Amino acid sequence: MTEDQIYALLGDSGIYILGAILVVIIIFKGVRIVPQSEKHVVERFGRLHSVLGPGINFIVPFLDVVKHKISILERQLPNATQDAITKDNVLVQIDTSVFYRILQPEKTVYRIRDVDGAIATTVAGIVRAEIGKMDLDEVQSNRAQLISRIQESVESAVDDWGIEVTRAEILDVNLDQATRDAMLQQLNAERARRAQVTEAEGQKRAVELNADAELYAAEQTAKARRIQADAEAYATSVVATAIKENGLEAAQYQVALKQVEALNKLGAGDGKQTILVPANALEAFGDAFKMLKGKS
Repeated sequence: MTEDQIYALLGDSGIYILGAILVVIIIFKGVRIVPQSEKHVVERFGRLHSVLGPGINFIVPFLDVVKHKISILERQLPNATQDAITKDNVLVQIDTSVFYRILQPEKTVYRIRDVDGAIATTVAGIVRAEIGKMDLDEVQSNRAQLISRIQESVESAVDDWGIEVTRAEILDVNLDQATRDAMLQQLNAERARRAQVTEAEGQKRAVELNADAELYAAEQTAKARRIQADAEAYATSVVATAIKENGLEAAQYQVALKQVEALNKLGAGDGKQTILVPANALEAFGDAFKMLKGKS
């Protein structure tokens, strides 16, 4: 093989080799594999052309350029502290934390330069504005409501940047020492007031219960007296009826019966007691025995 033939063969092979290399370069430049956690912003001649999502994507080599690779994972801003003044003129320090993620990279890269700084500044302004609408007691007791309002305001402010605020947290509400001392005094005074109120209510309740007990006892005594009076009235009516039906003899019989009962009680004694008996008592007892004997 002559030298000219060798040059000709190398020339033909070189062309094929160059063509193969060019094809490989075109394929390499035209195929883009985007990770699941990213989105790629493609520019054509310096202008936004498209946004590549996760997976295999195809672009025009040498015309389209992947200019920005944006992570779509959730991010956390560094914890920040903002000074704010409440509605009742108390200076507080609010520790905040914000989580966000980028949903539309084409808006984020072309509308805002420093995303973290812009969000932090927005959050600081919104926190001061919301704290200024509330008293200190409301800030401490309605923290969940305050967080919700801050998150809604931040979401509305960053919507044009293609960003979603996933969570906003108030980590702590700090007060200066003078305010803390004043609040402690107020808390102690409130505790003392509640203790006095509780003691007074207990005494009042005790008096009410005592009065109810006395009223109940009086009612029961009156009821017992009424029952006793009814019984006596009934007994009297029975005696009156017997006298009416049987004449004076029935009344004398009742008197004689009572006298005999009295004698039985005297006989049941232990014999040590001294009893004064009227002179005509024996005659009365004799009459009673006669009447009882006659009745029997």
